This record gives sequence, structure tokens and C-alpha cells, in this order.
Amino acid sequence: MKIHAMRDRILSAFLAILSLAWVYPVVMILLNSLKKETAITTGTAFEIPTAETFGGLENYMNAIQSQGFPAAFWNTLVITLTSVVLILICCSMCAWFITRVKTWYSKALYYLFVFSMVVPFQMVMFTLSSTANRLNLDTPYSICIIYLGFGAGLAVFMFCGFMKSVPIEVEEAAMIDGCGPVRTFFLVVLPILKPTLISVGILETMWLWNDYLLPYLSLDRTKYMTVPILIQYFRGSFGKVEMGPMMASIMLNIIPIIVVYLLCQKHIIKGVAAGAVKG
Repeated sequence: MKIHAMRDRILSAFLAILSLAWVYPVVMILLNSLKKETAITTGTAFEIPTAETFGGLENYMNAIQSQGFPAAFWNTLVITLTSVVLILICCSMCAWFITRVKTWYSKALYYLFVFSMVVPFQMVMFTLSSTANRLNLDTPYSICIIYLGFGAGLAVFMFCGFMKSVPIEVEEAAMIDGCGPVRTFFLVVLPILKPTLISVGILETMWLWNDYLLPYLSLDRTKYMTVPILIQYFRGSFGKVEMGPMMASIMLNIIPIIVVYLLCQKHIIKGVAAGAVKG
């Protein structure tokens, strides 16, 4: 027992140190976002703001007003919400089909989804950009179709893992009561999938909210930008970088996703465990 207790303490200490290593860069960004522009240099970047270097919310006001931050934030929000909803509905229905229809092509479909998770984005990004242009998928309201394809692998894998643990007798009882396949799915199956729906939704939200490369390649940047794309526009000519507003815009981008994660982290653990262990 003493050995187990000591091992747990060592593991807890290691995880605490590791968490501090991850939190430290965020704290540094927060501190620098509160400094005056002239105070953010190589030598003072890791110092706590003083009375002379403290700039208040000036950097945040510049970040919001100078580069069109509200429009970029709205585009990021639209892309995230529409893509997550589309992924959850389509992938949960697909997983239901795969687990309930026992045929060779349903198995092949499942393995195709699993295989898609190991295909690097760089292999398809150039052809994807051209295809998105031709199909008019270069707006925040249509790019969700592209995200559905890239997010389906993980979502279908997790939904299938959970669906295998759902008794088929529940669905058969609903069909005996007169429910068709659509009503059975939305009235019976979907509520049962709630733990995995929440965990998949949060994981996909964190990916979509912070994604830079796919919107950069697919969106018409003369009209639309997301917050990760906007951040690079604080680089001026001749290599000049507005460090204060850039740090502030980074904080404005990560605060919403940190809040969402902290509020829903217990659901992530439950959903991942349900999708990976059961069945």
C-alpha cells in the first residue's frame, strides 16, 4: 500500500509540474498583453508589469478596433458552430448505421473513417484549396462541408465505440411502438448518445476554434478572416510587429475556449471513456 501511495504522489507531482509548464506560456501572454508596447522587448518579456510598464486595456482596445476583430470573431464563431453541429448529426447517424447494419460495406466504411485520421492534411491541402474555390466553399457559411470531412474520422470512431454498448432492444421497442428509423434515431438513440455527443462536440470545438491552416487556404481572405488568421496581420512592414495588440488578440481568442473546456472537462473524460472502453 505504501508503494502505491508513493507512486501516486510522484505521479501527481509530475502532472502538476507538467501542467505548470503548459500554463506558463499563457500566463506570459496575459502579462505582456497588459504592458505598454515599448515595454515588450526581449529582455522584459518575462517580467511582471510594473507601474511604468503597465498599459491597462489599451492593447485590447487596439486589437479590437484596428484589424476588424469583431468580424473575424464572428466568422470564427459561425465556422465553429455550424461545423460542430454538422459533424455531430451526420457522424452520429453514420455510426448508428455502421454498428447496426452488419455488412461488409459497413465495415469497410468504418475502416475508411479510421484510416482518414492518419492521413496528414498536407497531402490534400493544395487540391483541397482548388476544389473549395470551384465549389464555392470559400465562405464561413459553407466551409463547414470541408470540416465535416476532416472531423468525421474521430467522431465516427468515438460514436461507434459508444453505440456498441447501447442495447438494440431499446430501438426494437421503439419500432414496435410505430417509430420509423428517423424518429427512432432522434427520439431514442440521440438522447442515449449524450455523453459522447458532448465530448466529441468539445474536442471538435477546440480544434475548429484554433484552426489556422484550413481557413487560410480555403476562405476568400479579401472578404473573410478568422481570429487565428487575423493575428498575423499585426505584423507590419519591415518586420515590425505590434506585440501588445497581438498578445491581446491571442488572449481574446483563447479565453472562450478555455472557459468552455473548464466547464465541460468532466464530460470529455466520461465521453472518451464510454467510447473507448465499452463494446
